[in-house]
Amino acid sequence: MQTRIVKQWTAQTLPPDWFKPQQVDQTGAVHLEEVVKAIINQVRRGGDNALIELVDKFDKAKLTPQTLRVSAEEIKEAYGKVTQQQIDALQFMKQRVETYQKQQIQQENQTDIDGITIKTVLCPLESVGCYVPGGQAAYPSTVIMTAVPAKIAGVKRIVVCSPSNAEGKVNALVLVASDICGAAEIYKVGGAQAIAALAYGTQTIKAVRKIVGPGNKYVTTAKVLVSTDVAIDMPAGPSEVLVLADETANPRLVAFDMVSQAEHGTDSVAGLITTSEQLAEDVQRNLAEITASTERNEKISTSLKKYGFIITCSNVEEMVALSNQFAPEHLEVITKNARDLSEKLIAGLILLGPYSPVPLSDYASGTNHVLPTGTFAQSFSALGVFDFSRRVSIVECSKESLEKAKSNIKILTDTENLPNHYKAIDARFQ
Repeated sequence: MQTRIVKQWTAQTLPPDWFKPQQVDQTGAVHLEEVVKAIINQVRRGGDNALIELVDKFDKAKLTPQTLRVSAEEIKEAYGKVTQQQIDALQFMKQRVETYQKQQIQQENQTDIDGITIKTVLCPLESVGCYVPGGQAAYPSTVIMTAVPAKIAGVKRIVVCSPSNAEGKVNALVLVASDICGAAEIYKVGGAQAIAALAYGTQTIKAVRKIVGPGNKYVTTAKVLVSTDVAIDMPAGPSEVLVLADETANPRLVAFDMVSQAEHGTDSVAGLITTSEQLAEDVQRNLAEITASTERNEKISTSLKKYGFIITCSNVEEMVALSNQFAPEHLEVITKNARDLSEKLIAGLILLGPYSPVPLSDYASGTNHVLPTGTFAQSFSALGVFDFSRRVSIVECSKESLEKAKSNIKILTDTENLPNHYKAIDARFQ
């Protein structure tokens, strides 16, 4: 086969909007939104019947209102289709995520300010919908990344939606992972129609308070559109990795890391920014060699051809500036003084050194791999236990402390022309 060539730029020859490699033209964006809106409206009007029609159209599966939900028998059957080693690996991953999320939630939550006690209480959301991609690949790891933090937060109703195959079966490992994580409801629905069902409900699927999980451009667009009516986690679209490296990096390892992300799909992004022209050339060569001989090479080649890039910079400062402009989902830093450099960087997740590749964070580090993409790491964080809670502040003040604050409150209420605000304070001392 012919191996594709990754685009190679210098910082001086970058095309406009290089940092938005998945950007579509305005006509395409409008068309995508119109298509997704139509699907959402169809589900809102037609409920279960619309879902069944859309599942038939997109997944080629024949379902009924009674078979939209995965049954206990199907979950039991799924255990018979997986190995004990796979179950053990899922349990291992679940334990790692639990450990990290529990540590996060055990933070000091009470403050005393001059006699005013403020306590922050975490109240779990009533229900959460976890979207788990399917189709070309199965992602039981996404079940763990979404359902485990929800469970730790105390969410009572955890719903999983994932597309089925043409036989109307959801991937066995997704079902086992859902069962292990305590997701009581699993539905055989994917795409924008699943997001619509979770947001607005149907006869079978009751609406949820929040929708989380990654997906393709249709899923991401649907989440953004329904976000005026139901909470979502973040715009988590196609996967991204950016590697920052200098002459100390191993070019073959860098190439393997780029290939590993490119195999997610033909819309995945894999890039390298480096201060070493020699490394850039060596990575380019290794990408060609690895892609030509590896599994899933057709998908990888397409992804790299469309969205792969290598950029060379004259210095570290330039490299950091370009990286922060991109704000990638995953950022690998393989340089001298990587730890110091990391404090200047913006990304959904930062991985330091040659032994911290993205697959480690996907499966074993305990960190969450549901991360912001498309430069949204500049304003969003990784999915975590706090995303499944409402933070409520409980304030208690003594009479003495309120009296100390009286004069300043009077000035501020006068400034904002709200005299009755101050009267509510002063009345307590009459």
